[in-house]
Amino acid sequence: MRLLKELCEESGPPGFEDRVRAIYRREIESLVDRVETDGLGNTIAVKKGKGKSPRKVMIAGHLDEIGFVVRHIEDDGFLRLQPLGGFDPKTLIAKRIRIRNRQGEDLLGVIGSKPVHIMTEDERKKLPQLEELFVDVGMTAEEARRRIQIGNPATLQQELTQIGDFWSGKALDNRVSIYTLIEALRRAQKPTVEIYAVATTQEEVGLRGAHTAAHRIRPDLGVAIDVTLACDVPGSKPDQHITRLRQGVGIKIMDSSFIAAPKLVEHCRLLAEQHGIPHQMEILPRGGTDAGAIQRAGEAVPSITLSVPTRYLHTTVETIYGPDLEATVDLLARFLETAHEVDLSYDS
Repeated sequence: MRLLKELCEESGPPGFEDRVRAIYRREIESLVDRVETDGLGNTIAVKKGKGKSPRKVMIAGHLDEIGFVVRHIEDDGFLRLQPLGGFDPKTLIAKRIRIRNRQGEDLLGVIGSKPVHIMTEDERKKLPQLEELFVDVGMTAEEARRRIQIGNPATLQQELTQIGDFWSGKALDNRVSIYTLIEALRRAQKPTVEIYAVATTQEEVGLRGAHTAAHRIRPDLGVAIDVTLACDVPGSKPDQHITRLRQGVGIKIMDSSFIAAPKLVEHCRLLAEQHGIPHQMEILPRGGTDAGAIQRAGEAVPSITLSVPTRYLHTTVETIYGPDLEATVDLLARFLETAHEVDLSYDS
């Protein structure tokens, strides 16, 4: 888990993925024939296929995590934030945050709110709103304005830690995908397809990187790697679990961004059964992945998502089961070895 720990603990909100991109490039270069970065920051690693016109397979995982930019510095030195991605404000109170300024310094702060001791009765009953929160960086206004600029990116601060059988930390959404792309390319045995392993940008603000990358590549089929909800916790009914930890990789049937190509779903299910890879079928009623953007590219691209079940999404304690991640890597590697066999037609 050394690589996953490094990926998760690095800072990379939408539009500011450069540090995570550097890790991906470092790890992937020796596994592929070429690496290029496009105008939106997508990093496209290409492994050539065999034959005169091999099938092009785009596998995608997003570099970015939910984060913020600084939008205002108060006269007393406190900061106000603009979110990049979907936060539940009640999960932010009393968290540490890391701000990166133009000079490349990482500055720590804490997210604060009005103390409960001086709240009115009505205020105590209300859930916090993002605009009510502020960041204390321990500086005067003069120093804060000298060292911090409007538009500086910020992410929550948390290490990746093992808790019992699980791993917990920030940005598992979606650094597990970057880990999976790298490890699947290490493990795939002599794939005959042409692989485009794309570390995409700005997924958390609208699948933007995958959209532009897929239009550039024009793949024959696409696979997104992402986390998905594991709601197997007290208070959730069995039909609300979506997925469960310890049950293997999620093979997505649909989410609110796309419906997976049925033949790809069946191919992945049969592969998992054939190779003894733990798996579960997934329907996500709300939320999307890069597959939703890939599917709409060019003349339309049959697509699917393989998911890592994750509890407590979009918090600093996102939690996975290590063998579920390994099952995702294994299934993607086996898929790359057999992707040339998949019948993509709708005529049979």
